[in-house]
Amino acid sequence: MVTDFPRTLSLLRQEKKLSQKKAAEALGISQALLSHYENGVREPGLPFVVRAADFYGVSCDYLLGRTMSKEGATITVEELGDVSSEKGNVLRGSVVAMLQKKLLVNSAGILLDLLGKAGDRGLINDVSSYLSAALYKMYRYVYLISGKHSDSMFPVPASLFADLCDAEMKLREYRLRALAQKNGDSRQPLEFSDLSIDGLSRDYPTLAPALFSVLHNVSEELEKLACSQQSPQ
Repeated sequence: MVTDFPRTLSLLRQEKKLSQKKAAEALGISQALLSHYENGVREPGLPFVVRAADFYGVSCDYLLGRTMSKEGATITVEELGDVSSEKGNVLRGSVVAMLQKKLLVNSAGILLDLLGKAGDRGLINDVSSYLSAALYKMYRYVYLISGKHSDSMFPVPASLFADLCDAEMKLREYRLRALAQKNGDSRQPLEFSDLSIDGLSRDYPTLAPALFSVLHNVSEELEKLACSQQSPQ
C-alpha cells in the first residue's frame, strides 16, 4: 500500500471533523481497525479503499497518493498548456517576474526539446527530475513564507523537504556528471543537435535569446562567487 494512504485517510476524516469512532461506524469497521489503518499498522483491502473513497468523496488514486487531485485527474501531454505559446495569456506580476518567467520557460523548453531529440530516456528523466525538485523546493519555501495555508497538502514535513530535495538533485547531478565523463572519454557520444550559438539561434530563433540570457546571467554570478573566494581575507 502506498505510504501516503494512512496520512491521507486521517486528514480526510479530520477535514470532515469526524471522530475515529464516527468515521469507523460510517465505514463499517471497528474504531481500532480504523486507527490501525490511519497509523499504517495494517493495510486495508481494496474494498475498504473503494468504500473510503466513496465516503469521503475522493478518488482511489487520491487516497493512494497517486495524484494531488481529489477527483483523481491526471494530466496528459496533450492537455498541458504551454504558457509561452498562448497569445495574451499573461501571468500577473511585476515586470521582473514576467521577464524571469519568460527566460526560464523558454530556456527549459529548449533544454527538454534537445533531450527529446537525443532520445535518451534516462537522461530526460534525470534532467526533468532535477528541475522538478528545484521547483518543488522553491515553491515549498514560498508556500511557507506566505504563512496562509496548512502544510498538510504535502506528505513530506517542512523540516525535511529541503534536505531531501538537495539529495534528489545531487543524485541526478551525479548521474549526469558520470554520463558527461563517460561521453567525454567515449568515441560514440550521444547525438545532439548543434549546441553552438549559431546552431541554437538557427533551430530556436524565438527561444534561444532567453537561454543565452540565462547562461550569461548565471555566468556573471558564478564569476562573482569565484572572485569572492579568491580574494584575500
